Amino acid sequence: MRYFWTLILLVLMMVLAACGGGGAETAVPPTEAAAGPRTLTVMTHDSFAASEDVLAAFEQAHNAQVVLLPSGDTGAALNQAILAKNNPLADVFFGVDNTFLSRALDADIFQAYDSPALANVPETFQLDDSHRLLPVDYGDVCLNFDIAWFADNGVPVPQSLADLTDPQYESLLVAENPATSSPGLAFLLTTIGVFGTDGDYTYLDYWADLRANDVLITNGWEDAYYGQFTVASDGERPLVVSYASSPPAEVIFADPPVETAPSASLVEPGMCFRQIEFVGVLQGTAVPDLAQAFVDFMLSQTFQEDIPLNMFVFPVNENAALPSEFVQWAQIPADPVTVPPADIEAHRDEWLEAWTEVVLR
Repeated sequence: MRYFWTLILLVLMMVLAACGGGGAETAVPPTEAAAGPRTLTVMTHDSFAASEDVLAAFEQAHNAQVVLLPSGDTGAALNQAILAKNNPLADVFFGVDNTFLSRALDADIFQAYDSPALANVPETFQLDDSHRLLPVDYGDVCLNFDIAWFADNGVPVPQSLADLTDPQYESLLVAENPATSSPGLAFLLTTIGVFGTDGDYTYLDYWADLRANDVLITNGWEDAYYGQFTVASDGERPLVVSYASSPPAEVIFADPPVETAPSASLVEPGMCFRQIEFVGVLQGTAVPDLAQAFVDFMLSQTFQEDIPLNMFVFPVNENAALPSEFVQWAQIPADPVTVPPADIEAHRDEWLEAWTEVVLR
């Protein structure tokens, strides 16, 4: 009997030893390769777009899941990010442009990141020396005109903003309200950059002359382009405030197909305003390395070449090739108008109020 209990005790000891060994093995942390994908949340304006296979390539390369968080227009999205500063809604923010750059930097919601990919980006696009906001794309807001209308009516195409106040261009221009439209604000800034805010003839004098020449103001770009522009609607306005990428878009989306663009942009000096869009890593992100990798990815040639046909703006990476339609039909102004971002932030509300008083009241 004594041997029986001794045998039972030995068996129990062997079982306990085996269980102890199994516990030690399961306590080993899983390797990074075996771990599930990490989530990266990217906050954007509503116009952000990218090809699924391009985003999937980043996810596969970094064992990540990218979650996009569209948050309204640029101003609304930025305001949300600022309000959530202490409890950030995302890891990366894309869509701040040069009209909101100073507001974004003053809010101190971005981490500095000097991406090595900036080596392929001309300095003219790098407006933030602290590298908290890095340039991704640019687009030029210009006047677009109906080529056939001007040819058929024997009216010369205007060569400057000042030309638009001439009686021969009466009732020909449609523009957007700068208080409710991004291209409308860009066009207002164009006039401020050209005519200034002080002196004998200011931007407000210019707008008063445009009003006297029957400029039509709409709330947004779609109303102007698809509701009033003779190229894209049954409207009666052959001049519209739009983008330098609008002519190639007319070719790409034409139904039935067309061989030439029906519109073109006026890109003479002083007639376009350049918008630059930026990306930044938000402070408080739990995955800073992954966020930085995504910034690098947005500046890579792969992502940059995906930009034009998705967002109809231009890549900042000088090695990125443009689609053939952009090469053939888009015009890039050599001397676009610029207004310092700090001046825009300091005077935006003042300029908008003064414009409203002159043009709409």
